[in-house]
Amino acid sequence: MALKPLQHPLLLLLLVCFLVAQATAVGHHAAFDYIQGLKGCHKGQKNVTHLHSLKAYLARFGYPCSKKHLHDDDFDASLEAAIKAYQINYHLKPTGSLNTETVSQMVKPRCGCPDVVNRTLQMESGMLKYSKRGLHTVAHYSFFNGRPRWPLAKTHLRFAFLPNLPNYARQPIFNAFGQWDAGSRFTFQFVTDLSQADLTVGFYHGNHGDGSAFDGPGGVLAHAFAPTNGRMHFDATENWTIHPLRNAMHIETVAVHEIGHLLGLGHSTVREAVMYPTIPTGVNKLLHADDREGVRVLYL
Repeated sequence: MALKPLQHPLLLLLLVCFLVAQATAVGHHAAFDYIQGLKGCHKGQKNVTHLHSLKAYLARFGYPCSKKHLHDDDFDASLEAAIKAYQINYHLKPTGSLNTETVSQMVKPRCGCPDVVNRTLQMESGMLKYSKRGLHTVAHYSFFNGRPRWPLAKTHLRFAFLPNLPNYARQPIFNAFGQWDAGSRFTFQFVTDLSQADLTVGFYHGNHGDGSAFDGPGGVLAHAFAPTNGRMHFDATENWTIHPLRNAMHIETVAVHEIGHLLGLGHSTVREAVMYPTIPTGVNKLLHADDREGVRVLYL
C-alpha cells in the first residue's frame, strides 16, 4: 500500500533531514580545499594560482617562509624548505614538493596553534610562534616557549562559559575538563561569574579581535592561549557534534586538545595523542599517555 503525503510526518521529517544533510555535504567547501589544486607543484614553478595562500598557511602554523616572497605565487627555495620542514614534522618523506601525502595532511582540519618544527621559539600575544633558526623535529609532547605554566601551588582552576557559547556545547566541554581532571594534577570547577574564572570558553566567527581570525568550516577549528592567559576559542562556523559523526567535528575531542594548551602543552608528534595538531572527523579521542606525561613533566 502506497504511503499518502502528510500521513507519516515523522518519516517526512527524517527524509527532509537526510536531504538537507546530503546537500550540506555536497555543497561544503572547506577552508583548506584550495591546497588540493596545488598537488604536484614543485620548486621552479611560477605564477601558480593560490600558492601565496599556501605560503600564508605555512607561516601561520610556524614554518619558515621568505617574507620577501610571501605574497607571490612562485615556488622558490624558501617554500621548498618550509614544505620539507612540514613533511619532517609529520613523518612524511621530505621531498619539498606537494605530493599526494603532503597535500592530504595539509587539508585536514586542525588546531590554530602553530606546530613545533624547531627548538627556538618566540611568543606573540601568548600564542605559539617560532623563529627560523634551524629545522629540528621535537619528539612527542612539547611546551610553549619559556615553558609558561600555572603557579605550582595553583592546582584548582575555575572555568566559565562566555554568553556566545551554545547550550549543546556545555556538556561536552564539561566532559573534556573531566578528562584532564582525571589525568593531571589539576581539578576544575565551573563558575558562572566570569570575573572569578581562570579559564573562559567561547565561540566566535572570523576575525574576533585576538589576532588569530577563524577561516570558516573545515580549516582551523579552535585555538587556546598559554598559561596564564586562560582563553579558549572555538570557530562557530564549524559543523560541531556531541557524538563522533562523519563530516562533523566532535566538540569534546577538540576541547580536550585546547585545554592541553591552556595548561601549557604544545603540539605532539604522536598521532594517537590528543595534542596532535590535526583532528579528524568522526573520532572521539581520549587522553593519551603522551599527553599525561607532558603535563606531568611540565609541572615537576
